[in-house]
Parts: sequence; structure tokens; C-alpha cells
Amino acid sequence: MRSFSPIVASEQKASQQISTLNRLIAYLRPYRREVPIAILMVMIGAATQSLGPALIGWSIDNLIRPGNLRGLLIMLAILAVNYIGGIMAIRQQIHRVGWIMQRMLAQLRQDIFLKIQSLPVSFFDRSEAGDLMSRLLNDVSTVNQAFGQTIAQMLGNLFSLFGIIIAMLIIDFRLGLLSNLIVPLMILTTQFFARWARSRFRVTRETIGDLSTKIEEDIGSIREAQAFNRVQLNIREFVELNAANRDANISAVAITAAFLPSIDFLNSIATALVLAYGGYLAVTGQATVGVVTAFLLYVQQFFRPIQILSQFYTQAQSALAGAERIFRLIDEPAKLEDAPDAIEMPPMRGEVKFENVSFGYSANQRVLNEVNLHAKPGQMIALVGATGAGKSTIINLILRFYDVSAGSVKIDGIDLRSVTQSSLRRQIGLVLQDNILFSGTVAENIAFGRPNATQAEVEAAAQTANVHEFITQLPQGYATLLGERGSNLSQGQRQLISIARAVLVNPRILILDEATSSIDTRTEKLVQAAIDRLLSNRTSFVIAHRLSTVTQADQVLVIQQGQIVEQGTHQELVDKQGIYANLYALQLGAASPV
Repeated sequence: MRSFSPIVASEQKASQQISTLNRLIAYLRPYRREVPIAILMVMIGAATQSLGPALIGWSIDNLIRPGNLRGLLIMLAILAVNYIGGIMAIRQQIHRVGWIMQRMLAQLRQDIFLKIQSLPVSFFDRSEAGDLMSRLLNDVSTVNQAFGQTIAQMLGNLFSLFGIIIAMLIIDFRLGLLSNLIVPLMILTTQFFARWARSRFRVTRETIGDLSTKIEEDIGSIREAQAFNRVQLNIREFVELNAANRDANISAVAITAAFLPSIDFLNSIATALVLAYGGYLAVTGQATVGVVTAFLLYVQQFFRPIQILSQFYTQAQSALAGAERIFRLIDEPAKLEDAPDAIEMPPMRGEVKFENVSFGYSANQRVLNEVNLHAKPGQMIALVGATGAGKSTIINLILRFYDVSAGSVKIDGIDLRSVTQSSLRRQIGLVLQDNILFSGTVAENIAFGRPNATQAEVEAAAQTANVHEFITQLPQGYATLLGERGSNLSQGQRQLISIARAVLVNPRILILDEATSSIDTRTEKLVQAAIDRLLSNRTSFVIAHRLSTVTQADQVLVIQQGQIVEQGTHQELVDKQGIYANLYALQLGAASPV
């Protein structure tokens, strides 16, 4: 049975490629009126190319040799109309195919982006952003290169090839067969070079990938490289990778340099055969000079379509591989979907209950184990524990980034699985320790959760977050463009803008991941004052890294190995002299001056 496995694998690959190609073709359905016109233009362009040599050969025998000047002028006019018509058809072909393909590819990119936006957080836990970007940009670009204008050229050359073969066989069957004798050798040569070139170009793609990764890493860590004196070592590593990419490209170019002369050599052999045998037929009176001339012209045209078709085959393989990656992403199941009968979340009071909640990111990785908690409206709940204890998982379940494995999470007595995700998250605010700002203005970043907010509402939120004064001092105030991820702002300034973002949403439940860490003392006071205003009359869950920030919490939950091991107010837990009291004493000791 093992001997049949390569055949089975090959059949499966072919079937998969056909399926992928059918899905790509399905994207052409909205343009089913334009596609036939584009194909017609391709056929007209190919027909004009095939007709030209036959008209020239006929003119030599029937107009030039008899000296029919008037007929020759008419034929020149016919040839001009033929080639001008072909040029116009090719122009229309390029325009229409480009119009269709770019809209098709734009739709493909849109489908990928919509899919990425709709996928649950669990998908991104096991996927790399770089790979997703590669599918959205590089894979679509690969499909574009193969199925953009190239496919129109391929179809045009395919029609031209058929037209040339038919024309040669009609004009002179013997010379037609002789001309086609070289085709099998041509195909074998093309396959040999294509297979050889694929292996070499695969190496070039690998080396350019290594080089790109090296450049990205070194530019992104330039401060660390200079601080740890790694500049010279980085330069040596770059030189080695750059040399490897250079050598790989030279090897690939060498193959291309050998391929084209080989094709020209075969073309010369075919020309010589036609000239020798055609000359013999002409001398012996079995063929005319015009027929031989037409065949010489056809032979010159004959090999170009085969070259382009062989090149397209290699491109198509790469494009289909890219399309397969694209469709695997599009077919990725959205595991976290709204129930068919999901309702809109009513305006929240802010009561949150975990009832015997267990959860694992995978079947064999239990993170929470029968957790029970009850947050009353307006309460501040502090989550304390070591890294990996399950604090962030509790937050993720409140936002319904994941569904519980067992038990239920309820807000105001409503199971979160029974409401739409958008209506749930619309009433929950989130301020992270490391907040992300986006390319755009300060005002656009504050209004991220409410894009339709007025300028007055944006400014009011900024004032509540203690960031209005800072913003007005920027060069263009609220219209100031921020750098990538807010890189031209300090950590504290980014934190204040993210708090303003949460203020503008006006959530009933607020989630904070220690918002005052990693910032200076002066800014910390501004941030803490803004947070105090934000917390007022809202249910809040605070992941606490510094225990001094949660002394006013209504409940402190100590999480350990996915369970709540201690629960109470700050003072109650300190008096209990348990895990929390030890953690608090250690932090106080670490904070005390030596």
C-alpha cells in the first residue's frame, strides 16, 4: 500500500488545487458580464497575431511575385487594420482584466480582514500577527501577480498557440508537423528548468525572509544593541545573511540566464528545420516561397506562448499555495458566536456573578476551577495573585472573550451566552497596563470606542482624565497626529489618554489592569485621581500588582492556581495573617527605605 501513497498524495494535491481555483473563480461571479467581454478581447488579440503571417505569405505568392501593386496596397491596409485592431483589443483586454482582477482582489482582502476581525481571542493566542499580515498582503499579492494581467497574457498566448498550430497545419500539413516536432523537447526543457528554478528561488525566499527578520529585529532593538555593545556582532550577522541572500539570487539568476538561451537554441533548431525542409519543398516546386515565409514567421511566434505558459505554471503553483493559505484563514471557524436567539444586553446595573466557573484554554489545561464570586453594583473588586494564577482569565470571561468550560458568568442575572457580544462589550470599559494607541489624532484615539462623539464630549472626557491641559499644549492640540502606538508620548500620557477613552464610553463595568505601574510619581497622582473619578458609581475589577493601590477595594480576591483562596476587604485579609497579609508585608518591606 505504501507504494501508492505518492499517487494518493498527488491526487489529493491536485484535488485541493482544483477546489482552490474554483473558489477563486467564484470571486468573478459579480463580474460575469465583464468576463466574457474580456475573454473576447483576448481571443481577438490572439486571432490578429495568428492571421498576420498567413496574410503576409499569401501576399508574397499572389501579389508581390505577380507584381500586383494595387492589390499589395490593399493588403497593406488590411494588415494595418488587423494589427491596429489587435492592439486595440489588447488594450481593452488589459483594462478590463485589470478592472475585474483588482476588484476581485480587493474583495478577497476585505474578506480576510473581516474574518480576522470576527475571530475570537483564542485564535490569536495560537497565531502570529506576522503570519496574518503575510496572508493579507503577501499571499494576496502573489495571487495578484499570477491572476492579474498574467492570466490574461496566458489566455492570449494559449489562444495564439492554438491559432498558430491550426494555421500551420492548414497552410502546409507537412511543414506543420515538422514545426511541432520540437514541442516535446521544448516542454521537457521547460519542466527541467522550472523544477530547478523552483528549488533555487525557494532558497532566495527563505534567505530574504531571514534577512527581513534580522533587519526588523535590529531596528526595533537599536537601543538594546547599543547599550549591550552588540552593534558590531549585529553587523557581522547581517553581512553573513546578506551574503547568503546574494549568493542565492546569483544562483537563481544563473538558471534564468541558462533557460532563455536554451529556448532560443531550440527556436533556432526549429527555424533551421523549417528553412531546410521548406527550402527543399520550394526548390522542388512542392511549396511556394510565401508558404515558407509564413512558416518562418509562425516559428518565431510559436515559442513565445510556450515560454509564457511555462512561466505562468510556476507562478500559478505559488499563487494557488497562497490562495490555499488565504482560504484556510477564511474557513477558520468562529468558535465564539452569538446564540441564534441572543438578545441585546439591557442597560446594566453592574452586578456580576461567577457560579461554579471552570475554564481551560485547552482540554488539558485547566486555568480556573469552580470559581464563585459576587460583585454588587458599584463595588470595586481587586484581583490579587501570582502571574498565571488566573486573574486575566476572569477578566476575559467577563468580556466574553472566551466561553466558560463549566458553570456560568452572569451580569444582572443574565447569562452572558444569551446576549450579543457587541451589546455586552458596549457597556464595559477597559484600561490596560500597556495601552495601545493608534495612528491618528489624539481626538480620534479618545473617541476610539465612540467614533461619533462630539468634540465637546471628547474634551470633557479628557478633562475628567486629567489630560486636557497636556493635550492643549501639543502643536495641533486634539488634532495632533500620534506616532506608531503613541511612541511620541510618555507612558503616563498614553495611560491618561486611555482613561479618557474609557470615560467617553461611560461604561457600567470597568476593568483595570494596574494602570499606575511603570510611570513616574507625579504622573501617577494624575492617573490615580482620574481613575478615582472613573470608578465612581461603577462596578470595577482591578488586577492589582501593587497592593497599596487596592486598600480601598470592597473585595480583595486572592487567586492561586485557578481558585479563590482568600476573600475579604484589605483590612480583613491583613488581620487574617494569611497569603494576602504575607504578600502585603513583603511589598511594604520592599518599598521601605534601606
